[in-house]
Amino acid sequence: MVSLSAEATYVLRFINQTNKSIFLTGKAGTGKTTLLKEIIKTTHKNTVVVAPTGIAALNAGGVTIHSMFQLPFGGFIPDNQVFNNFYGSSKFESKDTLRRHFKMSAIKRKVIQNMELLIIDEVSMLRPDVTDAIDFMLQSVRKKRIPFGGVQVLFIGDLLQLPPVIKEDEWRVLRNYYKGKFFFHAQVVCSNPPLYIELSKIYRQSDEAFIEILNHLRNNNITQENISFLNQFVYPQFDFKSNQGYITLTTHNAKADVINATSLSNLKAKSWIYKATITDDFPEKIYPIEETLELKIGAQIMFVKNDSSLEKKFFNGKMGVIKSLHADEILVYFPDEKTTIEVERYEWQNIRYQVNETTKEIEEEVLGTFVHYPIKLAWAITVHKSQGLTFDKAALDVSQVFLPGQAYVALSRLRSLKGLILLSPIQLNGISNDEEVMEYASTRALQQILENELQKETKKYLKEYLFTCFNWGELAQEWRNHKYSYAESDRSIKAKHLNWAKQQLEAIETLLDPASKFISQLNGLFSDDSVDYEYIDQRVQAACKYFFEKLDRMEYELLYKIEEIKRVKQVKQFYDELLILEDIQTKAVMQVLKAPLILKMIVQQKMLSKELIMSTEISTYKAKKLEKVLEDYKKKNQKLLKDADDVSYYEPKKKKSDKEPKKATTQVTYELWLEKNSIAEIARIRKLTTATILNHFTKLIQEKLVDIQDIMSEDKIALLTEAFYGYKEESLGPMKEQLGDAFTWEELRIFKASLH
Repeated sequence: MVSLSAEATYVLRFINQTNKSIFLTGKAGTGKTTLLKEIIKTTHKNTVVVAPTGIAALNAGGVTIHSMFQLPFGGFIPDNQVFNNFYGSSKFESKDTLRRHFKMSAIKRKVIQNMELLIIDEVSMLRPDVTDAIDFMLQSVRKKRIPFGGVQVLFIGDLLQLPPVIKEDEWRVLRNYYKGKFFFHAQVVCSNPPLYIELSKIYRQSDEAFIEILNHLRNNNITQENISFLNQFVYPQFDFKSNQGYITLTTHNAKADVINATSLSNLKAKSWIYKATITDDFPEKIYPIEETLELKIGAQIMFVKNDSSLEKKFFNGKMGVIKSLHADEILVYFPDEKTTIEVERYEWQNIRYQVNETTKEIEEEVLGTFVHYPIKLAWAITVHKSQGLTFDKAALDVSQVFLPGQAYVALSRLRSLKGLILLSPIQLNGISNDEEVMEYASTRALQQILENELQKETKKYLKEYLFTCFNWGELAQEWRNHKYSYAESDRSIKAKHLNWAKQQLEAIETLLDPASKFISQLNGLFSDDSVDYEYIDQRVQAACKYFFEKLDRMEYELLYKIEEIKRVKQVKQFYDELLILEDIQTKAVMQVLKAPLILKMIVQQKMLSKELIMSTEISTYKAKKLEKVLEDYKKKNQKLLKDADDVSYYEPKKKKSDKEPKKATTQVTYELWLEKNSIAEIARIRKLTTATILNHFTKLIQEKLVDIQDIMSEDKIALLTEAFYGYKEESLGPMKEQLGDAFTWEELRIFKASLH
């Protein structure tokens, strides 16, 4: 686990051992993105990540709000009947009209029903009406009339950065329902405010004088003395040619584009064009960078991603200069460090969420990939696009009036004042921050409040989890509905299974009374001011053992019946009904298996995590049960079965899973290689090109995990050994020119890696 500040540790604890919604914020450079990654990596909850825009969603590793929740673009009025859906040029949805958009695929509905944690990143851009639309949608699909349908929500963002965009004619309508334009003005948030936690430790800057000025700017109390101090860094005629490594931050896209285009054209070197490789489904509207990249030797660039390798050679926003260019090779020089690196292509993934039928966990499915060099021209960038970046040197073009927060965003990109250049003096007017945001910031929780809330909310979460765990009313009702769906006089195939349905209903109903008594006992134990978690742990361990035996038998019976019915023609509806029952029943079993593990961690005062409460028994439970069912079914029906008949009429044909765990991309390739997949098969499974997979093998060979003989013929190795003898060039370009088309760039890289 990464080293975390006290506030970040509280956030992790609230996420994993409570159901309390959180607003996580912090000044620029306080590690919000790092904490987000740690939450996604470690939480035991079924998690979905969304963001207001495609690029923000891609950067957060999630999907857009509108695609996840099937929200139409336009305003949302949190009311039932609205007689006029158009006001000016803007369209609005009401609760009645929005319901029409909730006709979704079974995959998405299942994801929403299994969701436990919703992370919304970049909430400074989240509108209040969109927030209420998310709430209404979750309540409707999950059939739970409580905030966000019972889903815990983690709002992440800095409200003093990019504000929500609401058109004037939209606001003329929405102001009748909302006091302001931010997410915290939403009706669901006003009535159920999240706990406000602010990260305070700044990792980007260490200069106390600079930090003080940034704090003053952020809090609307910047002084004339602060302005005078900053204006010492004004150099209107700053010479960029003799001072390399500076990026200009400006307020308009057009200005940044002109600076970059002019600076590139001033270089006399040859132009090289590099295009992204796009595989399968990756819409143009979410391209993370331009599809086409034009470069010249001497061009000033910056990286747009962090180096995920152990070497950490670059970070998001690091500047460099193009040293060498070839058709399939880019070398970047860092003047301050006097080092050169080869830029490797980066893989962005377009994902969707789905539910793992075995564990009932929410997982990601890769729909398509966008592979490109993670760099862009960097003589200039807009303040808007610089959000989240870190610069050592920057020139601020602040001649035009800033929007609220823009001055703060621009200055806070810098590590220190040593790298600051102002192209014109900063003016006091026009740089104050939004008063509503400043007022909301006053509600942030202090440490003592956090500690008290954590204890209270942990108790509440555990109580609700256990009550849900042993409350099988919904499951029993589904079995009743199923039993009543049989017609006594019916002669259909389904009717033959009526007695089985009655036995299953009877089995679950015999559990309801003892479960109700146990819940009453738990209620008494949790009503004490000082909860004896150790005693509750003992009682829950015993209850889980008792009830698991019964539920486990029911699970077997149901899976056996599904195994039987999937081989029978013309009973698709019956088969689908059984799958609905299985989904609810397996979830009940999983909760019973997890309950003792969650309690054990709380008794031991350990932070709950995916690793600690996902036992082998849980992760393999259904798979083993299915193996047993199939084995027993074949024994019982061996006379009827032939290998050719061992099929399902209703299950889709099994394919290799496209789901990728959150691992290094080369590690995923390596694991597929160990499973005896060919390079072409790995490329197909991962929705990447063969060239990209071969680049992964360059690293794997360098790390001595794969031997070059496994992927290259002895003849080629012999020829390259001779060609590389005495070769001292930094670039592989001259070698490629010498060998021509006899060897690909990937083969040259792989061989070079084997020499180290």
